[in-house]
Amino acid sequence: MEKSRKNMENNFTQFHRPFINDEEINEVVATLKSGWLSMGPRTIQFEDDFRNYIGADYSVSVNSWTAGGHLSLEAFGLKPGDEVIVPTMTFPATAEIVYYFGAKPVIVDVDKDTLNLSISEIEKAITKKTKVIIPVHYAGQPADLDEINQIAKAYNLKVIEDAAHSLPSYYKGKKIGSISDVTVFSFYATKTLCTGEGGMICSNNEEFSERTRLMRMHGMNRDAWKRYSDACSWYYEIVAPGFKYNFTDLQAALGIVQLRKVDQMLEMRKHIASLYTKELCGNEFISLPVIKSDRETSWHLYPIRLNLEALKIGRNDFINELKDLGVGTGVHFMPVHQHQFYKDSLSLNNSDFPVANDAFERLISIPIYPGLTDAEVTKVIEAVNHLTKKHSR
Repeated sequence: MEKSRKNMENNFTQFHRPFINDEEINEVVATLKSGWLSMGPRTIQFEDDFRNYIGADYSVSVNSWTAGGHLSLEAFGLKPGDEVIVPTMTFPATAEIVYYFGAKPVIVDVDKDTLNLSISEIEKAITKKTKVIIPVHYAGQPADLDEINQIAKAYNLKVIEDAAHSLPSYYKGKKIGSISDVTVFSFYATKTLCTGEGGMICSNNEEFSERTRLMRMHGMNRDAWKRYSDACSWYYEIVAPGFKYNFTDLQAALGIVQLRKVDQMLEMRKHIASLYTKELCGNEFISLPVIKSDRETSWHLYPIRLNLEALKIGRNDFINELKDLGVGTGVHFMPVHQHQFYKDSLSLNNSDFPVANDAFERLISIPIYPGLTDAEVTKVIEAVNHLTKKHSR
């Protein structure tokens, strides 16, 4: 029995595995030997490398996307009673950070094809209290940034791009991170650049950047690491009530190496996506991702949607049967408006989110990450085709 269980585990295709090899391991070991583990010279190097790669003027590393989003709203001066527009198809952190200020996240529906923020829903949601729009680049495909930024300019609003899925993604030839007021990336364990936990705030505004840099470390007027280097003295002052959101050199050790191969990893995901698209496009029981012609996705996720009307099985049972066949999956996302806290605190009704409701019942994210072999991709394809045929009406 134990041998059989281990064989099943060995044959199981995980939904995600980090793409880490000896380069990252050696850099982490070198960091440990350096004696500098928290925010220090490697953190600064990673920020510089990342800024240069993205093409932004400024970059500030933080310990999570959530921290980056929070600091961005703080730098924009969000106040109690203000409103922030957030799409319902996102991880709840995008809405959560608005509550930190006593402000209100205004949750809106998404575009049917891309599941990105709906332009028409943005305009319906704007009031005199609206201060910020947070478009989420769902699965890595950029939202409609020209239209969003035009609306923001017309109503004097700020834009914070949630680019947790979008390294690297391109909108009309420009890298995500170099376009709007602010862009916040995530380096969580499952992301396209992995440091375990972490994030980066990119902007082209020096004053904004300095505010987020100050507030990420207790409101100190001097970078903490410099107090212990040869460059500066021990002296510092607290000039604002900040937060403990700093990055560390241990994380940066991973990030520096991962960034060097981020384009290589994109090519690996693009290859996997092309195999899925080629082999699954003829399956009438599923819908594949729709990518607009003027943008490029990072392929952080490959979400398919079940044609439930043509199947005798629901999404959850389909996922369980894929697991029985040795295929791990995810669901991205349970819409914000369906989470009990947001439903109750904001008095949200499912009827106001028809696109997200319909998509959520059908969505399954199948494995796509560097290191996934062609044989494993074939296994996923065969499992999906087998189950859709087995359960067809």
